[in-house]
Amino acid sequence: MGKLIKNHWARLIVLTAAAYQIVAAIQGFFWPKIFWDFATKNFDGAVKPVPILQIINLIFGICILAWEWPLGIVTHSVLHRSIEARLVVYPLSALVAILLYQGTNAGLYYLIGVGVYFWAFSEGEIVCPVPWTLPRRYMVSKV
Repeated sequence: MGKLIKNHWARLIVLTAAAYQIVAAIQGFFWPKIFWDFATKNFDGAVKPVPILQIINLIFGICILAWEWPLGIVTHSVLHRSIEARLVVYPLSALVAILLYQGTNAGLYYLIGVGVYFWAFSEGEIVCPVPWTLPRRYMVSKV
């Protein structure tokens, strides 16, 4: 069997989380509810009458979906190849997703994806410039 490429696995997890976050944001427009409303009603202003949290979730979901797929503009960029940038942005997206009642699963998926990306980063994996490819091995010949 081959070696597990953890950044590809994390990419699939985060793509699932981003798609789930987009769907949760759209559902939040119709059924606005903050996750912590059982404890306090102070945060209800973030979801109704103006759907601020839903819009933020929709923007995060679309941007991360474009980053991970990746969109043609993002391909070959430093941002696309940076695991460090992902380790900074995805916890913020998880926080925003967990605040919305419909987005709690997406937030948990983001946290799992961050854990796998950290595992890949700690083992020295790199994200290739061309999406879904393997890093090239350079053969060193003995003279």
